[in-house]
Amino acid sequence: MNYAEIKCCDIANGPGVRISLFVSGCTHRCKNCFNQMAWDFSYGAPFTKEVEEQILKELKPDYIRGLTLLGGEPMEPENQEGLLSFLERVKEQYPGKDIWCYTGYVFETDILGKMLKTVPQTARILELVDVLVDGPFVEEKKDITLLFRGSSNQRLIDMKETRRMGSVVLWKKET
Repeated sequence: MNYAEIKCCDIANGPGVRISLFVSGCTHRCKNCFNQMAWDFSYGAPFTKEVEEQILKELKPDYIRGLTLLGGEPMEPENQEGLLSFLERVKEQYPGKDIWCYTGYVFETDILGKMLKTVPQTARILELVDVLVDGPFVEEKKDITLLFRGSSNQRLIDMKETRRMGSVVLWKKET
């Protein structure tokens, strides 16, 4: 797996100050995607153990709220394989920090309906992710007033509550 970029003080892709990992590779090809260069799976640099260690070190300060995965597309099967052991390390080392994952896939149809049956890593990744931002970016539904997403079809799914309730529960902003 390759990655396009790491942002060490990101405040745009989830609550608080976050470390954001932009993985390479995306098959969605959303019109006017903000990160078209990351569509190519070979773009950027290899996601090595040294890069994992760098991110784990950057996550250490108390003011860092958590890790955000973006892309490209973190839920592409090839990227899931590259991310799973790293996400397990993050949760083990920093159980109080949250993990957000942005995906152009739709939770019910693409992830539960297809990936869960065909991609071995999907179930475990869903257990590790705290908030899943699902759905493709749709230019015609672009809305810059929305919190942590680009178009109105995208949802912020509270994965812990979704697992508990057995149906999609949307994330609510802390007050």
